Amino acid sequence: MIENVIELHDATIMQEQQAVLQGVTFTLEKSAFAYLVGRTGSGKSSLLKTLYADLPLQSGTGSVAGFPLSRLSASKVPYLRRRLGIVFQDFQLLSDRSVAENLMFVLNATGWKGKAKKQQRISDVLTQVGLNGTANRMPHRLSGGEQQRVVIARAMLNEPVLLLADEPTGNLDPDVSDSIMQLFGEINNSGTAILMATHNFQLIEKYPHRVLTCKDGELLDSTKQR
Repeated sequence: MIENVIELHDATIMQEQQAVLQGVTFTLEKSAFAYLVGRTGSGKSSLLKTLYADLPLQSGTGSVAGFPLSRLSASKVPYLRRRLGIVFQDFQLLSDRSVAENLMFVLNATGWKGKAKKQQRISDVLTQVGLNGTANRMPHRLSGGEQQRVVIARAMLNEPVLLLADEPTGNLDPDVSDSIMQLFGEINNSGTAILMATHNFQLIEKYPHRVLTCKDGELLDSTKQR
């Protein structure tokens, strides 16, 4: 069993040939929740992209969901991503397809078989995020908060061990942000680890967890500064 869903040791995080973070060492345990904070350009998104293998790990060692990042072949990247859920700030839903079709697209792309099984999974994740009855609606007919819930449902389809969220409340008003945080809390309590990049310090105060801060080329860890 994987005890740590993320392990990085002395890692250098690159962004367009520039090292944005150096000497990055941290682990995230199964079922843990941590925030990732820092100014724009401090390396948050690059760190997340390294974790889901969109950017290569140039130096140091690391593994995510049991996959070694430094020697991960391109053919293995889809298998890593099946163990992850990824939530973006800009929803990236397919605008010409219904909610159910958006989710079906991911199930087909990740190799699910059996129509009934796929439909059941779609129903399960929509129930999980509180969106019963929206399967046949088009994304533009949903509010911003509902669209973000569809994105979270999409991220949960493959029962990930780790959810990576990049500013998931960035485009939402405070009440909706609250409801998304409560949903993340439920997902986390059911056993999925979460690493969430955010600028919203009010949310961090209201829902306190470990904080990893990108600052001056380093990653600072709130659990190590006490």
